[in-house]
Amino acid sequence: MTVRTIALAEDLHVSAQGYGAMSVAPVYGPVDPAQALATLHHSIDVGVTFIDTANVYGEGASERAVGEVLRTRRDEVQLATKFGLVGNVAAGQRGIDGRPEHVAGYLDASLSRLGVDNVDLYYLHRVDPNIPIEDTVGAMAELVAAGKVRHLGLSEATGEELRRAHAVHPIAAIQSEWSVWSRDVERNVVPTAAELGVGFVPYSPVGRGFLTGTYDPAALGASDLRRRFPRFDADALSGNAKVLAVIDEVARDSDATPAQVVLAWLYAKGREFALPVVPIPGTRVAARVEENAAAVELDLPADRIARLDELAAITVGARSADPSWVSFGRE
Repeated sequence: MTVRTIALAEDLHVSAQGYGAMSVAPVYGPVDPAQALATLHHSIDVGVTFIDTANVYGEGASERAVGEVLRTRRDEVQLATKFGLVGNVAAGQRGIDGRPEHVAGYLDASLSRLGVDNVDLYYLHRVDPNIPIEDTVGAMAELVAAGKVRHLGLSEATGEELRRAHAVHPIAAIQSEWSVWSRDVERNVVPTAAELGVGFVPYSPVGRGFLTGTYDPAALGASDLRRRFPRFDADALSGNAKVLAVIDEVARDSDATPAQVVLAWLYAKGREFALPVVPIPGTRVAARVEENAAAVELDLPADRIARLDELAAITVGARSADPSWVSFGRE
């Protein structure tokens, strides 16, 4: 298997297939720590060189799990983490803290959990509505000067916020939800990133499992984060089954899996916008890692891309119950 490598900015290079470590925290149900570690190791074994986590995932559990892997494999990966969300996000008890005086402390705590001296990419997880983004990014830039961070990123920023932040310090990557059923970022955020030379890291590229055809609402635990998303409401599932039916059909025509098809669609969109795109699907199953990584070699023909392009228009439910929580609610 060949994993293409692309440059996000300057000397930051990540594989075209990253790994989102949110799934090794208990946000989608209970986690087997041994299985989580095995999956992380397997990801690196098959050529994934970009691991993306955050201080809030599992209240630090994700960073600690990644840290266990980094004990012996730090030189094999580029590491990203985030700050800015506070509270128990999985329980709906969340807030945003982008105060400049707190930025360094959040990083030091993350470095301790990760067991490293620096991270390759440090994101602001959400833009604090009470703090000018220039102030938060200015404090983040001090961490670059101190050698604790190599590059800066933003998550769920609008195109305007990205532009303002980039004027303070170069932004290497922006992370937002982007998939066949979440395309609002294509209006402003994606074009701005392409213009500024900022790489794009789509999260939830397989729709939190729904777009893979493996989602089972009957197996959903009481604390599963998907209970908080409108697209997973009982009255939305029948409508969104039509989305999945098209993906299944394209997958059969492509001799691929649904997950590979929706990931390949994202790579195609990156080429369309002349934008480096590094999706970060997460999974707890090692075999899924290989399946996802193989998508980088799948080139969908134009007619199948066009069929997938239509899915956002028929998707039932917004991608967030609180529009202001993500970029499209503030555009």
